[in-house]
Amino acid sequence: MICYMPWLVACCLLLLLYSVRLRSGWSHGHGPRSYPVIGCLVAFYQNRFRLLDWYTELLAASPTQTIVVDRLGARRTVVTANPVNVEHILKGNFGNYPKGKPFTDILGDLLGTGIFNVDSELWYAQRKLVSHEFSARALRELEFAVLEDEARDRLVPALGLAAARGDAVDMQDLLRRFSFDVICRVSLGVDPGCLDPALPAPRLAAAFDAAAGIIARRGAAPVAAVWKAKRALDLGSERRLREEIRVIHEAVMDLIRTRKKERALVNGGDGRRSDLLSRMIECGYPDEAIRDMVISFIMAGRDTTSSALTWFFWLLTRHRDVEREVLREIAGGASHAAGGQGKMRVLHAALCETMRLYPPVAWDSKHAAAGDVLPDGTRVERGDRVTYFQYGMGRMESIWGADAAEFSLQRWLSLPEDNAPPAAVAGVSPFKYPVFQAGPRTCLGKEMAFVQMKFVASTVLRRFELAPVDEGRVPVFLPLMTAHMAGGLNVTVRSRGDQITAAAAAAGSKPVAAGAPN
Repeated sequence: MICYMPWLVACCLLLLLYSVRLRSGWSHGHGPRSYPVIGCLVAFYQNRFRLLDWYTELLAASPTQTIVVDRLGARRTVVTANPVNVEHILKGNFGNYPKGKPFTDILGDLLGTGIFNVDSELWYAQRKLVSHEFSARALRELEFAVLEDEARDRLVPALGLAAARGDAVDMQDLLRRFSFDVICRVSLGVDPGCLDPALPAPRLAAAFDAAAGIIARRGAAPVAAVWKAKRALDLGSERRLREEIRVIHEAVMDLIRTRKKERALVNGGDGRRSDLLSRMIECGYPDEAIRDMVISFIMAGRDTTSSALTWFFWLLTRHRDVEREVLREIAGGASHAAGGQGKMRVLHAALCETMRLYPPVAWDSKHAAAGDVLPDGTRVERGDRVTYFQYGMGRMESIWGADAAEFSLQRWLSLPEDNAPPAAVAGVSPFKYPVFQAGPRTCLGKEMAFVQMKFVASTVLRRFELAPVDEGRVPVFLPLMTAHMAGGLNVTVRSRGDQITAAAAAAGSKPVAAGAPN
């Protein structure tokens, strides 16, 4: 009996703590059914293979579009799809919602003190520097030149070869390799050649893929102590992660040293490079700080545009009327050089609508530095994880109306073209549509991302028609560090030849409101 006493006392204390939390209002908010000690662990386990849709259903049923998730082994989490709450978190009380140590611990081994993994003054200093660099004309011109080279010399020939042979191609894989080439050439000034069939698969790309996958599993682990113990003991996936990070760090540090030697041989301004790495070296930052910043941008840019484009091309195969309208706009005379797409309202609307339904990042979390009350009345305690849920927000009828689940361009094309706030996307509040975050942490690469997506979409659609190998398949959305399409997007490719103008003209001149699957 004496042996069991400590367990009985522990259980009584846990039950007391749970009852105190209920009485104090700590569990204020709607959410899954919870029980003493284990919280919502039962419901979480039952829905573990459909967490995104489960959370979306819970949020839609909540009067405030906010839920509280209390689960054994995990930090108390407030999840919201309420734009007013999102504005409070990302702007109104920005200082109280840093990324927080639980987040930076997960990414710290790879990103170090890079801009996406720091808070406070260190973040502000990097933000100021990078904001200046992203607005520099030289960097934008470099992006345009790289996009044109990659498309002309690699992307178009790869699709042309598939069309000639009648082979199927995985567009997701093709777009990921294209994006990695582009981001490495713009960030590092080196060409990994992922899309070049004459070159072996680059070790650096494989290292980034492996590291991203392991870190995503860290973030999804029910109990953080498990991966931390494996890291301390250098076991399993954590040993593999350490090896892959060493490859990445050594490759970038070698480039920094090489670039510094090149710079020492350059006289005046002749021969200077425009890539991000070279520009940061010129600013005089320490080598490790440059390494961490550049790696952060590669991680941010390597899969986000390819994810959005993968879902974009799949949606067009389901909505051929929208595809025809996009083709009509492409054939309407806009320059086909990178950066020459202008507004291209229909294409822009189609990309925005794609990311509304399939955001490249499904959710984003902060950690409360102090207790707070959200505008909808939900209480937040110090240390709580506070998550705004982009995937669920794109499906909220309270935000987008009764047709929220439909792929409709009219919700974008009906908006006024002018007088939109600078941070808005197509005139929509970033707190309603936080695909590029919002407030002080708004994505600095948003405009560059749209340039790349419009250029790739125009280049591919102008020349090729894509058809899914399995027409009836509805792909699964996988919310890793960057969202992926489970199983890829396997398509057959057919050359359009000179028929683009005729195909586009068949759509008429009236903008599409919504596409019917066919």
